[in-house]
Amino acid sequence: MNPKYPIYIISKGRANNCLTARELKLMNVPFKLVVEPQEYKDYKHITNDILVLPFSNLGQGSIPARNFVWEHSIKEGFERHWILDDNIEGFHRLHKNMKPKVTSGTIFRCAEDFTERYENVGISGFNYYSFCKTTDAVPPYYLNTRIYSCILIKNDLPYRWRGRYNEDTDLSLRALKDGWCTVLFNAFLAGKVTTMRMKGGNTDNVYTDQDNRMKFAKALEELHPDIVKVTWKFNRWHHQVDYRVFKNNRLVKKPDCVIEKNKYKMVLKNIDSQNFPSKLIKNYTP
Repeated sequence: MNPKYPIYIISKGRANNCLTARELKLMNVPFKLVVEPQEYKDYKHITNDILVLPFSNLGQGSIPARNFVWEHSIKEGFERHWILDDNIEGFHRLHKNMKPKVTSGTIFRCAEDFTERYENVGISGFNYYSFCKTTDAVPPYYLNTRIYSCILIKNDLPYRWRGRYNEDTDLSLRALKDGWCTVLFNAFLAGKVTTMRMKGGNTDNVYTDQDNRMKFAKALEELHPDIVKVTWKFNRWHHQVDYRVFKNNRLVKKPDCVIEKNKYKMVLKNIDSQNFPSKLIKNYTP
């Protein structure tokens, strides 16, 4: 089962290491690869479904491309769209404190269906694989927090991407401040490579300052000084967001919502690591 909404992967400088595209191809999940014109030929070997941006090298990170695909999905008639980072090396389901790898797009459809049970979920998405430890009791989802890297966005939200740093958190906060809910799924996980560990993307043109990420943290505080503070931890500067102020953003179920049981038919089984090469498979226990 595949998602009903389009998946966009924005990529730059990673034609030979576009991990997300590799994984979705192995899962037979359709996606659109979004690249700048000067790199089109470099990416042609990955897929025929490439969107070529009408600009290049703007020096604004992925922001213009993110807004471009938002408008593209609206023109295509969709109510929502997925936007994925290009450095995701696997997708997983959290199941009884195991994190087996998934081999189809069913988790995307599950997330879409859950999101659309409610009238007021503006943004949802998958949590990071590394943030859900198999030793912890983790709920199926967190409500009203930041969503980033693997995001499902409601197209009629009155916002667009902005800024240079922390754009995912900023978008989530603007939606939450207007009373929308966000849903961060722990039941479904994205195995994203740690920021700044891979060449290309924002690593080469955004995260280049040498001030222990002070600019990175300070930018979000300037946009949301009421709930964001800059703090020093783990030997560098971070932003710290007080999400408690959104505790009254409650999910509102649609009156015509019907929940089908056993719709997805997901099963747990051994998979061939030759065909699904992610290193994260080592945590799989049949």
